[in-house]
Amino acid sequence: MLFVKKKIHELQAEAAGHHGLKRTLGPVNLTALGIGAIIGAGLFSITGGAAANNAGPAVTISFVIAAIACAFAGLCYAEFASMIPVAGSAYTYSYATMGEFVAWIIGWDLVLEYAVGAATVSISWSAYLVKIFAKAGVQIPMEWAISPFQEAVVNGQAVHGIMNLPAVLIVVLMSLLLIRGTQESALVNGFIVGLKVAVVLVFIALGWGYINPSNYVPYIPENTGVFGEYGWSGILRAAGVIFFAYIGFDAVSTAAQEAKDPKKDMPIGILASLVICTVLYILFAHVMTGMANYTEFKGHDGIAPVAVAIEHTPYEWLKQAIMIAILAGYSSVIMVMLMGQSRVFFSMSQDGLLPKVFHEVHSKFGTPWKSNLLFCVFVSLFAAFVPGSVVGEMTSIGTLFAFSLVCAGIIVLRKTQPDLPRAFKTPFVPLVPILGIICCLAMMISLPGDTWLRLVIWLALGFLIYFGYSARNSVLRKRSDAGTL
Repeated sequence: MLFVKKKIHELQAEAAGHHGLKRTLGPVNLTALGIGAIIGAGLFSITGGAAANNAGPAVTISFVIAAIACAFAGLCYAEFASMIPVAGSAYTYSYATMGEFVAWIIGWDLVLEYAVGAATVSISWSAYLVKIFAKAGVQIPMEWAISPFQEAVVNGQAVHGIMNLPAVLIVVLMSLLLIRGTQESALVNGFIVGLKVAVVLVFIALGWGYINPSNYVPYIPENTGVFGEYGWSGILRAAGVIFFAYIGFDAVSTAAQEAKDPKKDMPIGILASLVICTVLYILFAHVMTGMANYTEFKGHDGIAPVAVAIEHTPYEWLKQAIMIAILAGYSSVIMVMLMGQSRVFFSMSQDGLLPKVFHEVHSKFGTPWKSNLLFCVFVSLFAAFVPGSVVGEMTSIGTLFAFSLVCAGIIVLRKTQPDLPRAFKTPFVPLVPILGIICCLAMMISLPGDTWLRLVIWLALGFLIYFGYSARNSVLRKRSDAGTL
């Protein structure tokens, strides 16, 4: 009963019953969707910390390693999406292919990815807001802009944090917008995506002239004797940390139902967006570590590295313009992540794995407002009291774990349901999924031990909830027991 599965034909009928989405997206649309989803907080916030603490200027190599792992996982996502062409996530795919228990693990893991990811972005949003206000002559008290486990130097004196209030405020604001059902129009969403790409291109173009070649020496700093602190082990650990920057490419796979030709367009959309973003990321990291020595990012916890690099240019307008643009981009990322994790809870609640309160829809706004409120509180607590570097690593390990399960799922499916119609087939199975699993596990292993401990604790909490509540209330299990499955 642990591995009771949803029927794929029932999922497809369910989608048809809701008047399935029109297939209007071509490869260009899907590529744009991927780029818009990928470029976000990870690039602007985590890159500096990865360079300062792990890889040095060789953080560019880390971006390549992370991209390769994403490509393998992306091909596996594409097969899932084309085989079960409904708007959904890895939770829905796994429920239909690997059973309820694995679906629970992925669903619970996705909650960690989205919720903690939103906290990471909000912490970075707070850091940039402080800098913008400081440039305008307004000083936000640093004790109210960092976590209790951090300290900052202000006017030569150490200031200990109380809580990160700006991070809490942006989480609350985005949650209230989601509860009211406010959605970005295609025009506004396209503008924000364009703004984020423009920020990267402007930074690369103008920053290139201020590169100091001496900042690249040594390109791979010598290992300190501790695994993960520079050297090749540092490059691998940095790849695990900055994997956060690639979160979002799976958004392409969830659009399979809207693709004109999933068999051809899905892999193009996924891989083209990954290639374009990887090139932009490498150039961005190259320019950033060339403008400022990687050691300069240490004192900033890596959360506002772009602002540090921009200090080496005379463009005052560029500093403000880029930071304001980053704030706008961050706001949309926070909202998408908050929406994503509340929708995962919504689906799990509909399946009986969580209390029905989480799929109750507001009578006026038509949104799962109680689920939004829960995560508003949960994410706010993370944002207020946990350092940004810690939550960033938690997001990466959660995502890598989910990607590993998705890759494993393709191998299982080829064995258990080889005749199932597939609009797109992952090439070279089982080689590609195995390489995806190896890459993801290698980056997971390279992450700090305390990050693993947090993942184990999160999963243990999930198992307690599953066996204590979900297994007894599963809609699918009740149907199975009643013989109506």
